[in-house]
Amino acid sequence: MADLIQPRTLKGFRDYPPELMLPREHLLEQARRVYRSYGFAPIDTPALEYAEILLGKGGAESDKQHYRFTDHGGRDVALRFDLTVPFARFAAEHIGKLGTPFKRYHMGLVWRGENTQRGRYREFMQCDFDTIGVTGNAADIEVVLVINDLLVALGLERFAIHINNRLVLNGLLEELGLAGHSKRILIALDKLSKIGPEAVAAEMTAGDVQANQAGRLLALAQTQGSNTEILARLRQEFGGNATAAEGIRCLEELLAVAIEAGVPNERLHLDLAIARGLDYYTGTIYETFLTDLPGIGSICSGGRYDNLAGLYTKQQLPGVGASLGLDRLLAALEELKLLEARSTPAPVLLVQFSADHLGAYQKMARALRAEGIGVEVYPEAKKVGQQLQYAEKRGFRAALIAGPDEFAKGTWKIKILDTREERAVPTDELVDVLQKILQ
Repeated sequence: MADLIQPRTLKGFRDYPPELMLPREHLLEQARRVYRSYGFAPIDTPALEYAEILLGKGGAESDKQHYRFTDHGGRDVALRFDLTVPFARFAAEHIGKLGTPFKRYHMGLVWRGENTQRGRYREFMQCDFDTIGVTGNAADIEVVLVINDLLVALGLERFAIHINNRLVLNGLLEELGLAGHSKRILIALDKLSKIGPEAVAAEMTAGDVQANQAGRLLALAQTQGSNTEILARLRQEFGGNATAAEGIRCLEELLAVAIEAGVPNERLHLDLAIARGLDYYTGTIYETFLTDLPGIGSICSGGRYDNLAGLYTKQQLPGVGASLGLDRLLAALEELKLLEARSTPAPVLLVQFSADHLGAYQKMARALRAEGIGVEVYPEAKKVGQQLQYAEKRGFRAALIAGPDEFAKGTWKIKILDTREERAVPTDELVDVLQKILQ
């Protein structure tokens, strides 16, 4: 007999059993509902693209993380690193038919050959939403509204949306004479929360940046205070720079409109340290952190990218959007013990008391499903105790039991599994009673 193959997954990849896949699908359903409520339409793109489509868009560090290979036809191809770059290609190819502005959402797997760590995988799902074809700040503001409504719909209340604008950072770089080094500097600055100011300064000064220049950049990035105080400091120090002034104006309007629209002020944080390390961002940038688990990193990030589609078309197609990192959020919820312990999608188990009544059991199960109540019929007429143990282990909320006595009386016994309460219910009242229990 041949040796058995050891069942295992690759590093950075994971299986999703029902107790994780059920809440994962619930998160997807809620995200889809919120995106559609704002007018975003679904699209999809191939997982595999020509390498030239994907590479050179986010910077050298992201290029290194692409899964890239030569396919059977000798083509240079790569798996998508994110959903934004494929969307820029998609827009350039189809915008003549779609028209502008075009609002899309896209939920799909992406792949990154990076070092795995807490909440970070090499294969994970992103849930993107973007508006392309507009430059107005209204689209940037709407991103904040969507992020807020999305996380609330996912059952979260304790989170903070961190906001910055690349124009503010670019204005300072112009004043320091470092505009030509912006890519390397912003990539280093984006690591501030991970490696600290000393390491960031060392990375910056390893090139042409002087120590005093790095010091001023870090001083700006570490500005503390309320949003009002930070804006006042920015106006005082950089209001004379046209690039920075436009970034400041956009941030002021964003905060004012978001608060007027109903986003709680305490959820909005001006954070001059976030830079978003990808090269293609040009304006507003966003990162969202869970108050109770900030160390897991941003769970919803994005920004404005005005030039990305210009790599594929001469038509101006500026865009802005954000992406929910679904699997990082799922890992956070798992760590915070906020996932419901269930491994069944149906809330009701119908016990097969006697094989002689299987037809009646299946008839009742179909009648309940027609009323929107999920029901699983146990496949064997085992002891009732064994079937109830199965129901409790899988996380069913109620069990239905009918033996000869119940059939003779025209009733069903409902057992509520978490309280062990039992009640006999006439057949014609069963739907109403179950619906109230499950609510």
